[in-house]
Amino acid sequence: MIRSVTNRDLRYSLENGAGSDAIHTNPHYSYAVTNLISGDHTGTGFAFTLGAGNELVCQAAAFYAQQLIGKDIEELMHGYGEVFKKLANEQQFRWLGPHKGIVHLGLASVTNACFDLWAKKRNVPLWKLLTGLSPEAIVSLLDFSYVEDVLTKEAALQMLQNEAAAKQQRMAILEKGYTAYDTSVGWFNYSDSAIVHNAKKAVANGFKALKLKVGSAAEEKDIRRAKLIREAVGNDIKIMLDANQQWDLQKAIRICNELKKIDPYWIEEPTHPDDILAHKTLAETIAPVKLALGEHVPNSVLFKNFLQTGSAGFIQVDAVRVGGVSEFILVSLLCKKFGVPVVPHVGDMGQLHQHLVLFNHISLGHEALFLEHIPHLKKHFVHPVKIENGVYLTPQEPGSSCDLK
Repeated sequence: MIRSVTNRDLRYSLENGAGSDAIHTNPHYSYAVTNLISGDHTGTGFAFTLGAGNELVCQAAAFYAQQLIGKDIEELMHGYGEVFKKLANEQQFRWLGPHKGIVHLGLASVTNACFDLWAKKRNVPLWKLLTGLSPEAIVSLLDFSYVEDVLTKEAALQMLQNEAAAKQQRMAILEKGYTAYDTSVGWFNYSDSAIVHNAKKAVANGFKALKLKVGSAAEEKDIRRAKLIREAVGNDIKIMLDANQQWDLQKAIRICNELKKIDPYWIEEPTHPDDILAHKTLAETIAPVKLALGEHVPNSVLFKNFLQTGSAGFIQVDAVRVGGVSEFILVSLLCKKFGVPVVPHVGDMGQLHQHLVLFNHISLGHEALFLEHIPHLKKHFVHPVKIENGVYLTPQEPGSSCDLK
């Protein structure tokens, strides 16, 4: 039984331009942390912000967490979809969203703590808990509100049942490990020489895919730096370009057509994250180069719309930016229906998502493409992610790997 809850506002300064992009030039990677205390176990969950306002997310999380005191975690997670729905639609609090912004981030923190506590009580890593659930149990974790026009509970259940036969075969990923890609080579404030050095070092360390931040006021800078990275690593390495919402549609069309010349694997967050039709127009214009988005898409309804319009070739849903693990799974099911890969953004630095991509592959049949890796907060975790030769090693400790020192 959950006896008490605590919330913490944790913020970490980054050094030498790390974490910088075209919009967020001086980020402080921050977690709004929820701890659910139940006997000898403490469930840890968090949402991710860049500093200012993190205390507001903590307050929102505390509001939701207090409602779980006295609940048994097994009973809570048996039908968590209804719990999620009730919390997400909590009368006046819903008015502050709905299903977005501070209140939804607060719900993510609490939801993720529930999943961590559940796995710890069962003494298994979260990936093992999730992949061991029946299709019926998985569906019961989800709130299908507003997406049933494209994905009903019955259809989701059938999808999961159809994938069950091949689950054992896909378990091979646990031994092989999940491929990573390196985001830390090309932060916006890094010099040209630094990004070239970092790119070569990443390839030497086994990474086969890298990301470069673009979105400079000087368009020629983006084009020059993209060419430098391509020349540094050759044609066999995947390069992703991330504009962090910097461009309007016409500028995005112009610059993306130039950036196509270095054969990017995707172009990420090219324009405002709410502008679905601009993404649709851009995707059609620059094909076959694909767009990736999701870091700032707050809920399953908007992901549904992006998928319906064919606006994204890759979906980067993030469990510490949407409503938590439950909504992440729902979005992954929507992506499976539309045939679009899930490649999460890792505001958690890959800690939680290393579990979720294993579930996506094993239980949902998603391609094991790769998972973003950002190393800057590793030292703050009790059980930091382990990367060897560009591959995430499968975590073995009980829980979701989110405990912070």
